[in-house]
Amino acid sequence: MPKLKSNSGAKKRFRITKNGKVMSAKGFKSHLLEKKSPKRKASLRGTAVLSDVEAAKVKAMLPYG
Repeated sequence: MPKLKSNSGAKKRFRITKNGKVMSAKGFKSHLLEKKSPKRKASLRGTAVLSDVEAAKVKAMLPYG
């Protein structure tokens, strides 16, 4: 049986931790930033943990972690 292919887009956007959580960068911070408050923009920095439902979909796209 051939090897499964990882989804190239998912490889670039998500990271799986040792404990199996899926991390991703937060969205809504590339443009239209003038109307967003500094507090809101600061909260969009860093990474976020995906919910269990979303994490399951990402893990299906990344068969080898």
